[in-house]
Amino acid sequence: MEYKNPFIIQRADPYITKGNDGYYYFTASYPAFGDAQHGYDRIILRRSNTVKGLAEAEEKTIWKAHEEGIMARHIWAPEIHFIGGKWYIFFAAANSDDVWHIRPYLLKCDGNDPYNDTWSEMGKMQASDDDTVSFNSFSLDMTYFEHKGKHFLIWAEIIGDSSLFMAEINPENPQELITKPILLTKPEYDWEKVVFRVNEGASVLKTKEKVYVFFSASGTGSEYCMGRLEADTDADLMNPASWKKLDSPVLQTSDLVGESGPGHNSFVTDENGELLLVYHARPESHLHGECGTYCEESLYDPCRHARIRKVRFDENGVPVLK
Repeated sequence: MEYKNPFIIQRADPYITKGNDGYYYFTASYPAFGDAQHGYDRIILRRSNTVKGLAEAEEKTIWKAHEEGIMARHIWAPEIHFIGGKWYIFFAAANSDDVWHIRPYLLKCDGNDPYNDTWSEMGKMQASDDDTVSFNSFSLDMTYFEHKGKHFLIWAEIIGDSSLFMAEINPENPQELITKPILLTKPEYDWEKVVFRVNEGASVLKTKEKVYVFFSASGTGSEYCMGRLEADTDADLMNPASWKKLDSPVLQTSDLVGESGPGHNSFVTDENGELLLVYHARPESHLHGECGTYCEESLYDPCRHARIRKVRFDENGVPVLK
């Protein structure tokens, strides 16, 4: 199967998953145009029987930001997950009186059909009882995965720099952490510190031998790029020593033709059994300020388009994104 690129225009932080109902679901950040007051104001959902069909599928707004107060600005990076028999959406949001007071929040589907049923606000994500640090500062980009019967959340939080943290949850109550988090990665290399010192946008890929965490680094313009962590599949994932980070990016602007600033990805296996990298990148013209929607503050330039690449594996079974 070949996929057109851009796959869906002006949809950043794309996330695709396949439900147990057979549908593929797509969500992403709905763009702002020029500043924080125009956009990033809703959560959208598409569904299709095929991954390719998502490109033309009807897009529904399933939740709108509050007009003021909490959850009113910067509705960022939603991810839809099926946890403990229920559908949930993790997302980040800010307050109308402080647009950088960004925290992770949770929605829960009221029924079994995430596309047609209503969604309820569960509120802000909660730290464990013995954790006085998590979610007290700028925090966002939450993702979920299960491994060997344990359930994990990974998110980015600014504690010094924007770094990635991981903790366990009980799938019956995914709103609350049940452990203190570990630090997975913080910006260390030059490619993680261009414009801003950032690690964010985690996504998880599991193979028979490894658990991989891919993440995005640096500012959100053409400098955006993707790094990778890995741990052995039988390792204690809550032990920071189990994780190894590559010292170079696994996907960056120089690896691409006609694209710039790749990042904030997810993975999905399509109906033909092919593993796909779903990510956003800008057109190459953004490098020169000529993309047609160019904004000096890259967060408010909507030219971040959802794209798809096939993942291949090298002779050692390591995923290759280039």
